Amino acid sequence: MELLRHEASTKWYHALLLYGEGEPEDSVIEGEAQLQMGRFIPLLQEVSAFINRCYEVVKLVMQQLSALYTGEKGPSKIINVTDVHFQVVYERLAAVLAVLITLDNIILNHATLKEHWTLYKRMLKSVRRSPEEFGLPEAKVRPFEKLLMTLEGQVLDGFIFQNCVQQTFDQVDLNISVCKNSVFGDEFTTNIRNYLSQLEAQIGDGQEIADRQDLVGVFGLYVLHYHVFHAVDKKTFKLLWDLYKKIPCFVLVGNVVWYPTDFLLNTLRHMANAMDKKAVNAVVTSRLNWLQQQTQGLLSKEQTLHLNVSVWLVRMENSLSCHRKLTDEWTVRQQLFIQGLQFAISIRNLVTLIMNLHLTLQKPMTKTSVLALCHLVELLKAIEHMFHRRTLTVTTSVSHCIQFLCMSLLEVISVAKKRLGSERKLNDKKLDVLSALVLAENSLNGPGTKERRLIANLALSVCAQMKVIREDDLNAIHQAFKSLEVMCDLRQRLQEACNCGFLYWHRVIFPTYLSDICENSYEPFRLHYMFCALKDCVPALERARHASSAQVLLQSFSKEIMKHLKENLLDVICLHIETDLRLHIHMHLQLDSRNPFRASAKPLRQLSAFLKLRPIRFFDSDVNVKSYVEHYLNKTFYNLTTVALHDWKTYSEMRTWAQRKYGLNLIEAHLPSQTLEQGLDVLEIMLNIHVFVSKYLYNLNNQIFVERSSNNKHLNTINIRHIANSIRTHGTGIMNTTVNFTYQFLAKKFFIFSQFMYDEHIKSRLIKDWRFFRENHQQTDQKYPFERAEKFNRGIRKLGLTPDQSSYLDQFRQLISQIGNAMGYVRMIRSGGLHCCSNAIRFVPDLDDIVNFEELCVEEGLSIECQRAARLLDDVISNLSKNFAEGTEYFKMLVDVFAAEFRNPKNIHLRNFFIILPPLTLNFVEHMINSKEKLNKKNKLGAAFTDDGFAMGVAYILKLLDQYNEFDSLHWFQSVREKYIKEKQQIQQQQTTSKVDEKLQQTMTLTVKRLDIYQQEFELLYYSLSSARIFFRADKTAAEEREDINKQTAKESPDSNGAVVSNNNTSNGSTVD
Repeated sequence: MELLRHEASTKWYHALLLYGEGEPEDSVIEGEAQLQMGRFIPLLQEVSAFINRCYEVVKLVMQQLSALYTGEKGPSKIINVTDVHFQVVYERLAAVLAVLITLDNIILNHATLKEHWTLYKRMLKSVRRSPEEFGLPEAKVRPFEKLLMTLEGQVLDGFIFQNCVQQTFDQVDLNISVCKNSVFGDEFTTNIRNYLSQLEAQIGDGQEIADRQDLVGVFGLYVLHYHVFHAVDKKTFKLLWDLYKKIPCFVLVGNVVWYPTDFLLNTLRHMANAMDKKAVNAVVTSRLNWLQQQTQGLLSKEQTLHLNVSVWLVRMENSLSCHRKLTDEWTVRQQLFIQGLQFAISIRNLVTLIMNLHLTLQKPMTKTSVLALCHLVELLKAIEHMFHRRTLTVTTSVSHCIQFLCMSLLEVISVAKKRLGSERKLNDKKLDVLSALVLAENSLNGPGTKERRLIANLALSVCAQMKVIREDDLNAIHQAFKSLEVMCDLRQRLQEACNCGFLYWHRVIFPTYLSDICENSYEPFRLHYMFCALKDCVPALERARHASSAQVLLQSFSKEIMKHLKENLLDVICLHIETDLRLHIHMHLQLDSRNPFRASAKPLRQLSAFLKLRPIRFFDSDVNVKSYVEHYLNKTFYNLTTVALHDWKTYSEMRTWAQRKYGLNLIEAHLPSQTLEQGLDVLEIMLNIHVFVSKYLYNLNNQIFVERSSNNKHLNTINIRHIANSIRTHGTGIMNTTVNFTYQFLAKKFFIFSQFMYDEHIKSRLIKDWRFFRENHQQTDQKYPFERAEKFNRGIRKLGLTPDQSSYLDQFRQLISQIGNAMGYVRMIRSGGLHCCSNAIRFVPDLDDIVNFEELCVEEGLSIECQRAARLLDDVISNLSKNFAEGTEYFKMLVDVFAAEFRNPKNIHLRNFFIILPPLTLNFVEHMINSKEKLNKKNKLGAAFTDDGFAMGVAYILKLLDQYNEFDSLHWFQSVREKYIKEKQQIQQQQTTSKVDEKLQQTMTLTVKRLDIYQQEFELLYYSLSSARIFFRADKTAAEEREDINKQTAKESPDSNGAVVSNNNTSNGSTVD
């Protein structure tokens, strides 16, 4: 019977209770309920077989006891059991009945199980209508339906216990009569009363050793007695009914609550009808009052238990560490062991009862109650930890205590045996007692196994029928035997008492507990106890049979707990430590309140204790608080430094302070601390080159791009170093891709350029100006007149203005500037590539004498892998040296790709481009002067100090059209210089020859100053244009370049001796380098 109880508690309870757990909260997959029930049916079959076994055991025990307790006398009587009470048998029988009651309540309170069972039966009806569609033979469907009906009637209808007590115990064929055996009935009643009085006396006295489920078994015994003998013991019923005043309910397993009064009313209908309604209603009121009283006194009770357990821990540590006299030592240790078990049982009963009663009655718990209960759980694990930590000493001590108790029992038995053996005449009864004493002595004279203890208990029960053992000795035997039972089963009882698997059903309190631990950051080591308690849920979860695997539930539970841990503790600790570091670093920015009566700010929490906490073991992973905080700070500091590189020093100081104050070993970010910003990435510019060339201005001499305008207080710049960093990030292959994107951008811009030049208004004016210059070049001294350029500007402005007051010539100038910016960007790409290559190759000692590593590896006879690695190294060094020495002529490529199209006769409208340059440069100079003047104004919108993209664009387009000579023939810049010199001389002559008033003198001075500014700006443009022309080899025309190419080709062609220079002629095998 003990095996049946153990099997039910380890295999069936949790498997049934956990059914349906692990489902997603939001929605259940269609058909998942039927799948779960399909996996669960084999377990229901096993439970059914187990129930049948329990029925047989109960029936056989009842028949055997009935055969033992009969009123018959004579030789057929096995043993005279008058006044002999085999209470241990009734205790085990009560345990089996408690198992059946527990199974009933698990199933009756399981709504998910019933719902899924209904869905499964509904699905089976659909299968029965057309089994062929599901691939099932019709012959198997009907037996399966019968099996389901059997399981439903025996297991799922909630009549497991009722079917047991209502089964037929009499067997006429074997002459076994149980129901009419009045002697057995009286004995049954006597044992119920004795057992109930023993258990009731322990309730609430703080020295409870027995499991409260034993009381559930007593209720089962009483109902069994009624159904077997049809006799009502009102006195016992009154005792059982009044138990609700001490214990309103019993926690059977997990979150299953059992109310004894409801059980009596449901199983004893005749008593329910006789009960007063006021008495029934008083039970419900009593439950609420008991819960309210316990909740109000929970905090004080928790403090008392905490003090008692702390004293017990100190006494245990002291007792297990020191040595006393042998007898005193074992007595003290035995008392301490039993006292620790009593504390554990009391705490577990209190916690489970209050938690489950709140859950059943749907009464919310206060935060104070939750924290008090969590503290009691920690005390429970502290008791277990004490036994676990001193396992070797405890095991040795328990063995000695068992021997000491057995010796005490043997002394009393030996005295009784001598007293009985001294008598001369021994009747059958005395012989039975003497035999029982010998049997008890032999059983106790050995290891304290369950079988030996059971035999000794039964033998001592026989001995109690005669007065061979004095009353005081008999009480001492009972007390010693009870202690012996506890000491022999100490490990198992302690494990059951300290098992916190019930927390799975109350894990909703875990976030509140973690928040309190974080807020009151004292004693963080308590987390270890709580996680040990949560780990007790694992064996129960492994029993689940409805999921595809037990690991599904374990992983779900682990994720849920880890989520709560991170959200309510770890992330909060990280945030507070980061805040503390920031406040310390920026302490100089905080101003103290000048009001002396104002309370100071709330101090930050002391979190150092959490960082000193040992790693928390949970499932198959370790949670290291210090490592978690270090990882968080490393990631945060790195990401924020990446966003704002200028804050690198602040985060470096925070790392140093984290190490000093908290002992956190953080990793340096190793980001470039000297560069304040990385600049725009090459890839980003490439993808948005149309935006880039319009938003940035190019400086030819410094090779730098400056942002045109910004909403910030600073302007972004891009230089060669930024480009080199981007190329190092993306690789040198990005350079060719960038030039390709630039080519596509230029093609779109040249289409707009061609449309502008093709416009009739522009084309007619250009032809008119060119005709005027050819016809009057003698009169103008081969110089393009400045007045014609001004007239052209005014004429274009008359054609119309955009909403921002820009003329068509202004837009054309912007177009050419964007083309020039694109060419400047290509130049910067090449320079950045060379800069990157030079940084990469700087570790090569001599570029003119590079060692071949592959040859050296071959000479040394190294492995093939080493030779392959050396070959790769040679290729890398060769590629770097080639790129560093040569580079790529991107300008020449971009000229060659567009030149043929620009010089094509079909684009003859472009040949007058050089004529538009004088008015265009005049427009540019006026634009630059206005932009530079805005630098000194408060409103700097449109301010600029450089725009060399215009010069680059003009030089590039002149090269494409091969019009350098045509533009030079205009002598435009010389004409501008002479014009301004002439005007300045006129003003100076006017100032010297005539007397002018002071106001006119100031006007003339300002005019001269303005003329100087214009002249200086034209000269800057001239120098920039001259510099830009160098990039495109402006010293040669297209015809001269073709002639150079032909000469170069002639040198590479075969000479008269038949020597070959190229590597293409490999057929004859004669190649000359």
